[in-house]
Amino acid sequence: KEATSEAIRDWVTHVESSHYILGSVAGPHPYPQLVRDFHRVIGEETKSQCQEAFGRHPDVLMACVGGGSNAMGLFHPFVEDQRVRLIGVEAAGKGVASGHHAATLTAGRPGVLHGAMSLLLQDEEGQVLEAHSISAGLDYPGVGPEHSYLQEIGRADYVAVSDEDALAALQRLSQLEGIIPALETAHALAWLETLCPTLPSGTQVVINCSGRGDKDVNSVAERLG
Repeated sequence: KEATSEAIRDWVTHVESSHYILGSVAGPHPYPQLVRDFHRVIGEETKSQCQEAFGRHPDVLMACVGGGSNAMGLFHPFVEDQRVRLIGVEAAGKGVASGHHAATLTAGRPGVLHGAMSLLLQDEEGQVLEAHSISAGLDYPGVGPEHSYLQEIGRADYVAVSDEDALAALQRLSQLEGIIPALETAHALAWLETLCPTLPSGTQVVINCSGRGDKDVNSVAERLG
């Protein structure tokens, strides 16, 4: 949040020599749309790879959500296909009830941040609260406005996963498959274990592994002792 605020502050005071570029689907128009449209290659490639792998559309798509760019890139090509369930996974941090989390779509209220109206973590006076997540990439007190819209119309579901569950999922995938996922992705992986027992046999689930965990190894090691 602080980095985005400072970038916007510099941009508006040096408009002749600066241009603002944001890598997430947050912020003022047209940035959410631009980032979504560039990131939609994730969803388009998922479509073609699902056809190659099992000959049809996926049943469930899952991705972590902070600002929401990787999830929106995955979801957008499938939004009109009601056969495909869309699930975004936020950071519950130390627990949503604790107040130390980044679960904006779970516990946020409408507000304006960085030039966009969306759901925000805020106090009773409308002041934006500090977000918390073990994952720096999910540690944002807002969310892209299109995610708020997809939730409002019932097209996508959003859930939240704690720091501890994300850490456990990161360890399991690393040990069982030799893949070290980013802590962001680990939140989606953790929800898979809650989701799978509710699904019929043969359901095809795709998780967007949005980053490598190399960058997180030191912080994970410190956390695990």
